[in-house]
Amino acid sequence: MAWKNPWYNPHLEHHSPTGFKNPDPELPQKRDFKKWQKERKAAGLPLPPAAGYPSFISQWCQQTDLTGDQDAAWWLGHAALMLRLDGKYTLIDPALSPRVSPLSFYGPQRKTPAPLQIADLPALSYVVISHSHYDHLDRSTIKQILRRFPQVEFIVPLGLAPWFKRLGARHVTQLDWWQATQRGSMTFQAVPARHWSMRTLWNRNRSLWCGWVIRHSRLNFWFSGDTGYSENLLTIPDRLGPFNLLALPIGAYAPKWFMQGQHMDPSQSVHLHKAAGCPLTIPIHWGVFELADEPLDEPPLALRQALIDAGLSAQFFRPWRIGERYLVENLNNSS
Repeated sequence: MAWKNPWYNPHLEHHSPTGFKNPDPELPQKRDFKKWQKERKAAGLPLPPAAGYPSFISQWCQQTDLTGDQDAAWWLGHAALMLRLDGKYTLIDPALSPRVSPLSFYGPQRKTPAPLQIADLPALSYVVISHSHYDHLDRSTIKQILRRFPQVEFIVPLGLAPWFKRLGARHVTQLDWWQATQRGSMTFQAVPARHWSMRTLWNRNRSLWCGWVIRHSRLNFWFSGDTGYSENLLTIPDRLGPFNLLALPIGAYAPKWFMQGQHMDPSQSVHLHKAAGCPLTIPIHWGVFELADEPLDEPPLALRQALIDAGLSAQFFRPWRIGERYLVENLNNSS
């Protein structure tokens, strides 16, 4: 018997009786994935960074500085971010393991070191997840979090709560697109993204994918999550802006014929950055895992050219070093 979506709402365009879907045209099919993998292997892709991995690590990585108590945001590499607001720590899509895969010996491996470990954190209140893919929902990292912070709350897209509860999480809140939940001075709101979900061969699109808007008295932050470009994304700054911080993906875009339905390229991210009013923007989804055909050092170069082509300053959309921190009190001074 076919699996039936227990959260199905026939009035919502992104729901279906058997799971969830994008309002946009369908993503590449299974045969396209096999074609891409064959072409990639034949071409020996991806290539290493031009100056080699050690040089890339030296240029783009640093240890996370947790000193002080000021409100702050950190980029932890790939899509992982951390916020400290009113002394409460929030992790977003923490994937800190050596490999992001259902297997410990096979699958995408880190090419740059994690800038912190869960053991480094003085406290953790919330973990926010965008979707179920292994480079965003890392079982090993989640297990470490639960061992160290058993009272932590996970805020996840619709359909993912059962996964966390099976792992032993006590506090899980799952939200549909545009739903919000308030926790003290912070509000977490799920927003649309163009992507998909799967952790096994049998559960494709059975849980939702999303971005997040996190609001606080000094912060209005849009984390886009993993997403291809869609005109539907423009409704997010229209409805929930203005933002003073964005996190937009710039990596895993090649080849475009295969990746465009699920990942944005730098020029598309620049378009969203401009549509949102050019606030300080963190380029994410690059620098750690080789998930597509471009080398690790290409996305920041492509971002620079996209900003030049758009006639925009690189000051507000520059690549961060993995582990870099930005103080929230400086956000208003950056605009």
